[in-house]
Amino acid sequence: MAIVSTSKKACTVNPLKMSQPMGGALAFMGLANCMPVLHGSQGCTAFGLVLFVRHFREAIPLQTTAMNEVTTIMGGMDNIEQALLNINKRAQPEIIGLCTTGLTETRSEDIHGDLKLIRQRHPELAKLPIVFVDTPDFKDAFQDGWSKTVARIIEELATKTTEAIPGQVNLLPGSHLTAADIEEIMEMIEAFGLTAVVLPDLSGSLDGHIPEQFTPTTLGGTTVDEVRSMGSSLATLAIGQQMERAALELEMRTGVSYTVFDRLTGLDANDRFLMTLSGLSGRPVPLKYRRQRSQLVDAMLDGHFYFGGKKVAIGAEPDLLWSLGTLMSELGCEIAAAVTTTYSPQLEKMPCAEVLIGDLEDLELRAKDCDLLVTHSHGRQASERLGIPLFRAGLPCFDRLGANHRLSVGYRGTRDLIFQIGNVFLEHSHENAPDSWPLPEANDEPATQAQTV
Repeated sequence: MAIVSTSKKACTVNPLKMSQPMGGALAFMGLANCMPVLHGSQGCTAFGLVLFVRHFREAIPLQTTAMNEVTTIMGGMDNIEQALLNINKRAQPEIIGLCTTGLTETRSEDIHGDLKLIRQRHPELAKLPIVFVDTPDFKDAFQDGWSKTVARIIEELATKTTEAIPGQVNLLPGSHLTAADIEEIMEMIEAFGLTAVVLPDLSGSLDGHIPEQFTPTTLGGTTVDEVRSMGSSLATLAIGQQMERAALELEMRTGVSYTVFDRLTGLDANDRFLMTLSGLSGRPVPLKYRRQRSQLVDAMLDGHFYFGGKKVAIGAEPDLLWSLGTLMSELGCEIAAAVTTTYSPQLEKMPCAEVLIGDLEDLELRAKDCDLLVTHSHGRQASERLGIPLFRAGLPCFDRLGANHRLSVGYRGTRDLIFQIGNVFLEHSHENAPDSWPLPEANDEPATQAQTV
């Protein structure tokens, strides 16, 4: 059991966390033909937009209500109204997602009342779904904004039905999963003859494909009609502790029961997931996953020689910290330092002495004697100063290609992750090894031949 503590510093140095509005905006990007909007100043949106573009290397649909000094004090209803009208006219989205920022949350505007008045004034917006989420960036973190946004989408769109859709299940992936991870999980579900409604589905919108024609909104993802059909599913599968809130909201509204999988990285976690799918479908586990499981076991045997006894420092969002930390502990690593961004029940179960809610400076101070630093791209300077290798994990990753195509779930993804981290250990150990073995001195006596009996 780990002790969870919070940094008491007067300021954050080299921040580890990203804000709630960014988590909420990214969740909206997993919806088809959606336009996320941040209710705040242009700078609030510009910084988030740049970060997303650097990470995904794609065109990112993100708009702003462009608050200024006057509207910040007098109220931003007119800005919201104008933004909604312009977006509806020019982009013609199927849904608009509206997230607040610290600027507007500090004033504490009645956004729900504003939206009600705006709809009364403009009948053309009557049928357009507008999902509003409170996401102040002065509290909580990225995965909180994602989780809260998914729960609000369900609250606004999901409905209870009397007819079940045969073979349909709901999949609620956490913010720590990449597009490749979501695609892999969907493939596992489909292998049992089931179909998944994914909320949100970044594998359809931010998987790096080139569209046939330009669209100002998201390029793919889950449609509004698919979200509305989630009440007809057999069950809900939530990946990551952060998604229990959304899964519970869906169960309360539609009666669809849910199961939370704290991670899908590791052997036992995937065994449980596949057996759950087998129970839902009534089918045995396909042979290809039995073979992939065998490959993972072999990879764990190969890798534990290089993981065993290594000291690792990890800085990540809670669910990603739990997934990586638990796997590396199972392979024999010592989690010498664990720093995260916000509270989660999983933190107390971490296989280390302490988990600190802090920043990258806290991680750097605790990682001096470690063999590996694991965090996102903002940890590269700390890695250089400490002289230890950096394994990039999480968002943002802007100094490497293909971050959103990295696979770390399922038997296959866990196997690849072990190889990737193991190769970092191998490379670093070779760098520290002597160039060559010492040669005998010139005056050394030759070895004598052993006598035979």
